[in-house]
Amino acid sequence: MKVIVIKDTVNFGEIGDERIVKDGYARNYLIPNGIAVKATKGALTLLEQKKKEKERKEQKIKEECDILAEKIAAVSCTISMEAGEEDKLFGAVTSEKIAECLLEEGIEVDKKKIILEDPIKSLGVFNVEIQLHPGVKAQARVWVVKK
Repeated sequence: MKVIVIKDTVNFGEIGDERIVKDGYARNYLIPNGIAVKATKGALTLLEQKKKEKERKEQKIKEECDILAEKIAAVSCTISMEAGEEDKLFGAVTSEKIAECLLEEGIEVDKKKIILEDPIKSLGVFNVEIQLHPGVKAQARVWVVKK
């Protein structure tokens, strides 16, 4: 049976993909769970509507991330840490601390989106990359100062 995917699924396909599957798999699993529909002219029309809706949502999310990236670029984050000789920190500045600092500035960012190859272990000014969306990255300026 020829079906059209109407819901993104990791192991099966993305919206709009046409697949040929066994009749039982389509009737008993894909169609009842809303993952796919039988390939007909009406289904193709529905598919086009879903694609347009998905594109609009993605565009809206991307625009919001662009605005957030501008806010992040304008903010300077200062983190006070205990330091010893040669400006080495007792501990480290992690993505979690950077996220908390940004939250104090009124910008909410998930700590998993902050890209740090290694935690920051010295005093100074650092540019930290934040992956907000697959197409949008922001640079946050982080000042690590002695407490």
